[in-house]
Amino acid sequence: MAADGFQFAFTPDVEVETAPIWRKVQRHVTPMEWQAQAPLIAAINRLKAEKDAVILAHNYMTPEIFHGVGDYVGDSLGLAKEAAKSKAKIIVQAGVHFMAETSKILSPDKTVLIPDLRAGCSLAASITGADVRLIKQRYPGVPVVTYVNTTAEVKAETDICCTSANAVQVVEEAARLFGTDRVILIPDEYLARNVARQTDIKIIAWQGRCEVHERFTAADIAEVREAYPDAEVLAHPECPAEVIAASDFAGSTAAMNDYVLTRKPRRVVLITECSMADNVAADAPDTEFVRPCNLCPHMKRISLENIYETLLHGRHEVTVAPAIAERARLAVQRMVDLPPPATPARYDLVKARHHVDVELI
Repeated sequence: MAADGFQFAFTPDVEVETAPIWRKVQRHVTPMEWQAQAPLIAAINRLKAEKDAVILAHNYMTPEIFHGVGDYVGDSLGLAKEAAKSKAKIIVQAGVHFMAETSKILSPDKTVLIPDLRAGCSLAASITGADVRLIKQRYPGVPVVTYVNTTAEVKAETDICCTSANAVQVVEEAARLFGTDRVILIPDEYLARNVARQTDIKIIAWQGRCEVHERFTAADIAEVREAYPDAEVLAHPECPAEVIAASDFAGSTAAMNDYVLTRKPRRVVLITECSMADNVAADAPDTEFVRPCNLCPHMKRISLENIYETLLHGRHEVTVAPAIAERARLAVQRMVDLPPPATPARYDLVKARHHVDVELI
């Protein structure tokens, strides 16, 4: 029963209404779980229409959210860009707080809600706007490239933002624009180290890390290869450099998704957050997924129950101070305005196996 007294029952009508979703997720959700989830999914999808709302579901959401109620699914920047195009009045961020802020930055006239204000991010929490101001004092004239996995306050101190998919391109563009051979890339240390192995631009890095990806090791990859010698290993560039070097492919969540759907490997390992494999697997029934994954505790704060409550009561609204939003929007927009790469972004593993030092702040 919901807080408003609404009874959620798995009725024949709900079963019919949610049947297409069940067909997608039935390999990843048990029938018992589905009888509890389907009534909530049906209620949420009805509420969206009533409230003129859309739900942005990140790749790390669980399958019942990702496939059940997500209107736009994908990586954080892709979701924010889709939200900006949408005509809906309300955006519900099924993801973490910095993603909701990015949506608000690109959609200032829309109401942005997040189901749980505690859905944070270890990487975003690793650096503040004050830290960036001090960095700029220490390295005057050196451009600052900031990963989108940061707060609006940090983005506001930035010259240009990047994603894991375009970080190499953005670093090289920033160096060209500023006429320099070095760039500050913050806050993910491992992303910075992996980018440094792809370019001649010298990288100055911050010691921030994603608590999900930093736990993977080269020993994990070796164990997987011993148990599943035919498996193709795909790693996210927030992983340590030795993990990238031991993998068959490295790229963003979007790049990993594209790899599986395009190449259709018989067996694959995604070295990233757990739910990513479940969500890709729903669209790749002929591929077997091995899952040595780690859970993101912040992403898992988002549930069907609190999405329903968010839509019903209009909570919790995410706001960004106009002065910060305006400056942060410039950094995001500079990235958005870059021409897309000629081929899908990936990390060249031949280059990645060559050690390149970064300067740690």
